[in-house]
Amino acid sequence: MRPNFLNRTLGLGGVMLVSLALSACGDDQQSSSQQGGGQQKPPVQAEVMDVKAHDVSLTKAYPAQVRSNREVTVMGRVDGVLEARHYREGSMVEKGDKLFTIEPAPYEATVEQNKADLQSAQAEAYRAQRDAERYARLYKQNSVSQQQRDQAQADLRTAQASVAQAKAALDSAQIDLGYTEVNAPVSGMISLSEVNVGNLVQAPEELATITPLDPIEVRFSLPADDAFALRRQRQQGDADVADVAVLTAPDTKSATHDAMQLKGRLDFLGSRVDESTSTVQAEAVFENADQVFLPGQFVRVSLPNVMRYDVYAVPAVAVTEGLKGPQVYVVNGEGKAEARFVSLGEVAGDWQIITEGLNPGDRVIVSGIGTVSAGDAIDAQAFTGKVPEPQNNAGENPSQEPDAQGGEGTQGAARDTKEATGQDGAN
Repeated sequence: MRPNFLNRTLGLGGVMLVSLALSACGDDQQSSSQQGGGQQKPPVQAEVMDVKAHDVSLTKAYPAQVRSNREVTVMGRVDGVLEARHYREGSMVEKGDKLFTIEPAPYEATVEQNKADLQSAQAEAYRAQRDAERYARLYKQNSVSQQQRDQAQADLRTAQASVAQAKAALDSAQIDLGYTEVNAPVSGMISLSEVNVGNLVQAPEELATITPLDPIEVRFSLPADDAFALRRQRQQGDADVADVAVLTAPDTKSATHDAMQLKGRLDFLGSRVDESTSTVQAEAVFENADQVFLPGQFVRVSLPNVMRYDVYAVPAVAVTEGLKGPQVYVVNGEGKAEARFVSLGEVAGDWQIITEGLNPGDRVIVSGIGTVSAGDAIDAQAFTGKVPEPQNNAGENPSQEPDAQGGEGTQGAARDTKEATGQDGAN
């Protein structure tokens, strides 16, 4: 009985093993069939652009500090007690406005004394003139000697010199008297008084400072490459565009208001490169009619039209981050996607400048990057994306359409790809 039971058990087990083996074979065939179907993946539709050189305009921003090159220190130029201050501290004053009065009485007395000295010298000169004329007539009549005539002429010249000295002394005294009234040499905002009324002023002594606020000047340093580009634009007669500058105060930005800005022009571009920083000194001038910006304030200066000539640029969304760094997909001669590692330059709006890795005529895939893999067959479509053609206004106008998705380099490209496909776009 036991052998028969064992035989039946072994028979049932053999049948089950054979069934499992057949099932496994079926699964392997199904898996192989699925894999074979993956190799027959249909071509991926994607927009493709041909690589060619463009002139691209960049917006470059630099840290800067506001200055007022016409700031003036008002000085007391004569000694005396400060009798009066004629302005409100911190107010705007106009050129020629009376600011201070230093006691004028001693200087008025000096003027009167010098006037009297001048009158005395003039009287002496009159007497000497009459004597010289008389001795000249007598000499012709042989009534006086030549020595007497010459002495009379010398006395006349001495008297005339005394008149000149008296006039000079009077002029000096009148100038000092004029300095007792201190007027504004320029228009601008005046500071606190450095000397209180009633104190003794001893020349030269600082009394106040006047700072013109319209226009204002901003000095900054820009890289040598940017300075070279600006000079090239100027030489090509494009200075009106190249010299446009925008001043921004970042600290003034709020939830409901953009940062305050002023528009001006590049007024100075240095003639040498700083060897330690490889930068060039520059200065821009801005109209500050509302007098909001003040000297010493830290700001940012933007030059919205710095050109890069004959560069390769692709939409930033076409750039992804591969295992070895930034890459783009190009369509090779077989019509398949091929990863091409590239070196990145600057960003111009929605465009990424490529410095190495692309050649003229390369066909770069610029859409659906998240669905493309190396080796995929590509159904190439004409490039009709919303990213604008790189032109002179690329730096000013990143997108022609309000809803255009523009990236800033590889990070922006990865973000846009992820939003569009739910994938990170990296290999």
